[in-house]
Amino acid sequence: MSGAVKRTSEFLRDVVKELKRVSWPTRKELTRYTGVVVATVIFIAIYFAVVDMGISSLVRLILG
Repeated sequence: MSGAVKRTSEFLRDVVKELKRVSWPTRKELTRYTGVVVATVIFIAIYFAVVDMGISSLVRLILG
């Protein structure tokens, strides 16, 4: 059991080391990135809604 505990604690120490090396974004960058993601999701949702309405209208026209 002590081998598993030793490996786990070594893993957690390595995780902390790696997290200290991470280049975290500033608040301004994070806000900008979030805005880009939200705008992209909204654009794609509108695009697919329009395409869906077009296909639905075409199917209704064909089926009568």
